[in-house]
Amino acid sequence: MRKYLLIGASAFILGAGSMAYVSQQAIASAQPRAKTYRMLGLFGDVLNTVENQYVTEVDDTKLIQAAIDGMLTSLDPHSGYLDASDFDDMRDQTRGEYGGLGIEVTSEDGVVKVISPMDETPAARAGIKAGDYITAVNGESVLGLSVNEAVKQMRGKPGDPVTLTIAREKADPFDVKLVREVIKPRTATARMEGDYGLLRVSAFNEKTTDEAEEAFHQLRMKNPAMKGLILDLRNNPGGLLDQAVGVSDLFLEGGEIVSQRGRDPRDVERYNARPGDITGGLPIVVLINTGSASAAEIVAGALQDRKRAEIVGLTSFGKGSVQTVIPLRGGIDGALKLTTARYYTPSGRSIQQTGIEPDLEVASTREEAQAIANRAYQFSEASFRNALNADEGKARRGAHEPAEAPPESFDEAKDFQIARAMDVLKFGSVAATPKLPKPQAKLAGIVAKDKVAAVKPPPSVTQK
Repeated sequence: MRKYLLIGASAFILGAGSMAYVSQQAIASAQPRAKTYRMLGLFGDVLNTVENQYVTEVDDTKLIQAAIDGMLTSLDPHSGYLDASDFDDMRDQTRGEYGGLGIEVTSEDGVVKVISPMDETPAARAGIKAGDYITAVNGESVLGLSVNEAVKQMRGKPGDPVTLTIAREKADPFDVKLVREVIKPRTATARMEGDYGLLRVSAFNEKTTDEAEEAFHQLRMKNPAMKGLILDLRNNPGGLLDQAVGVSDLFLEGGEIVSQRGRDPRDVERYNARPGDITGGLPIVVLINTGSASAAEIVAGALQDRKRAEIVGLTSFGKGSVQTVIPLRGGIDGALKLTTARYYTPSGRSIQQTGIEPDLEVASTREEAQAIANRAYQFSEASFRNALNADEGKARRGAHEPAEAPPESFDEAKDFQIARAMDVLKFGSVAATPKLPKPQAKLAGIVAKDKVAAVKPPPSVTQK
């Protein structure tokens, strides 16, 4: 490896030397590159030292792969290195079939964190929640492992049992026993809710647009008097960009869906809808929450900006970046997953860190409303230390009282957010929908003040 570094450095120095007679500016531009090659030489020295002096023998391949992954993950939470096995797994997942548990995860400060469990998978049935930390798999700690390494431990032969150790806010760590399954998540399903259709899209793999179109057509055939549609994107962790474009296209008659912009301001790619709305113009409400990320946010943002749908629920996750998977040597050496662009909604909004804000903010439970008020349990793109900056300098909305939460009289067996989405469809718009009293959630500052008052001794005791 060191030989290749030296050859590269020598070639560069010779080239810079020959150009010195032509331009002093070229010498100046060469200096940063020379520093880069010096650091690469340092890497070779460190590798050599580890090879010769570490307490046990080391695997050079694993060390170098870990170094590559560390370089990429230092850029942002979504860039990384996939070895050949990981690359195959990723392709299996985007094709819509693999052996595992059905969890979308990321890494936060060396800890594996759940973005969202997938519908109708072992993880969802076991009650794993967005924001949970996975600290061990089958009793072996995954702290400090990369996401890819941790995922390898969770995936495997269908039918094999797996025990995950979960750390959750305000709870002692606990074990969850699951059994691996062939994960063939049907990403789109549909059913009726009263007079309205409900199309649930749980992720975006290669089959999602076709599944969504088929599910809607089947529902419409059985219910030709359908009065409107609820598109449920809650806890949808995202997936393929082209599928987000495809699902958005199902409901639009034309115009821009999303654009992506790279480092060069001239590097802009726009995606447009084709004529044809499968609903025939039915009113649409989109449901989102903090687990709605990436491709799900593209769909919600497109339909919101194009005035095709109104948004109900909670502010989305806020992942407004595009990752390109770049195979290395045809995939033999794996692939790079590299953040190459930000995406923008039709009106030009970047939702990086900030998310899509709903037209009607609705918490699913009173507990969730309180969490929003004091920012407890809020897991979003903005919570990552090295998240890509919001392009427009905007900040995610902080602690506040959510507009609505289930009243005491609401049947907890029902879904309050769906109920409010149905109300919006019934009354024709968010503006026309009668508003419910705001929940009595206390903001964090008020809660803190109350706690101080509660522990402060009465005056008679203080004076003694």
